[in-house]
Amino acid sequence: MSDKIEPGVEETFISHLVELRDRLVKACYGLAIATILLMIWPGPSAIYDFLAEPMLESLPVGSQMIATGVISPFMVPMKVTMLLAVMLALPWILYQVWAFIAPGLYAHEKRLVAPLVISSSVLFLSGVAFCYFIVFRRVFKFINAFSPTSIHMAPDIENYLDFIMSMCLAFGVTFEVPVVVVVLVRMGLVTVEKLRSIRPYVIVGAFVIAAVVTPPDLVSQFSLALPMCLLYELGLLVAPLFVRVTQAPESP
Repeated sequence: MSDKIEPGVEETFISHLVELRDRLVKACYGLAIATILLMIWPGPSAIYDFLAEPMLESLPVGSQMIATGVISPFMVPMKVTMLLAVMLALPWILYQVWAFIAPGLYAHEKRLVAPLVISSSVLFLSGVAFCYFIVFRRVFKFINAFSPTSIHMAPDIENYLDFIMSMCLAFGVTFEVPVVVVVLVRMGLVTVEKLRSIRPYVIVGAFVIAAVVTPPDLVSQFSLALPMCLLYELGLLVAPLFVRVTQAPESP
């Protein structure tokens, strides 16, 4: 049995590698452009000040954060800027992924992938925005309200960055619940009726997850668990419609 690769197969494989390289380069270009633009305006310092605003609002007037590392005042704003650049470039990066895989898909498969890619990015960014604009402002005020008057709050900028990154990631990922529900139903792994029957367990699981990934206060836990339950219900409503739209055409 010959181990030689057919010339046509080898050329196709190489062309796919070249296409993959070009898409990766274009995605990196988009990320680099977003980073450069953010560096120019508004700048790393202004971006970090915006990120720190929810914490500073909850502290006494005139309070500031501290930097315990020698290069922390430089590195932390740079990290925040690069993370924001990734979020801004996310639609472009996902487009490159879509452009790479789309030529090999059937028409009904394209109707399946495109909405998932778009909805996943929108839901993730919505989760991050919900965490920043709504959750942080309530959580920090709630925590600081219980701080004894003998304690002077001066959060370290690196610890603060780690905290907000973990919280934003947790909310961004948990906001993907409708996508998970739709994919499970579309792949035939579970039915909508089954998912509806296990709703009580899902609610309990949502609160357990919220208790694990958020600070030990009721505000942040409810702020994560309640949207998860509502998004689960949204997934149950959308899944049947999505399955019907993306079904393969019947063969004649």
